Amino acid sequence: MSNSSIPKEFLLLPFADTRELQLLHFGLFLGIYLAALLGNGLILTAVICDHRLHTPMYFFLLNLAFIDLGSISTTVPKAMANSLWDTMTISYAGCTTQVFFFVFFVAAEFSLLIIMAYDRYVAICKPLHYGTIMDSRTCVNMAAAAWGSTLLYA
Repeated sequence: MSNSSIPKEFLLLPFADTRELQLLHFGLFLGIYLAALLGNGLILTAVICDHRLHTPMYFFLLNLAFIDLGSISTTVPKAMANSLWDTMTISYAGCTTQVFFFVFFVAAEFSLLIIMAYDRYVAICKPLHYGTIMDSRTCVNMAAAAWGSTLLYA
């Protein structure tokens, strides 16, 4: 006999009750989502392609753009799909996966912003030692520590 108290799906409340407002919600979120994808994609492309941008600040900005892509892709597509197809459910596995990735990307963003603040502190307060303190190995180690610790946190 199986346990019947385990939820199989959750109900989501819609933003609007009328179909026209749901389609407007879909259109607005689609525009915001595409703008975020385009903006972060341009940042990723510019930093990867231009060798003059291979500095610690732009390395961390590259990581931040990737995190922003992940965080917006975690929740917005499901909200848009629910508005477009007039559905109000999410599966239990889908909900837990969404929560895991959302917590992961938000915590990674906080960690990376702290690292970026430290990078700017070193650049402003110790400009002559900046090259030795923030070398490429240190930057990669700091980014890996941010990603790894937030994975464990999530």
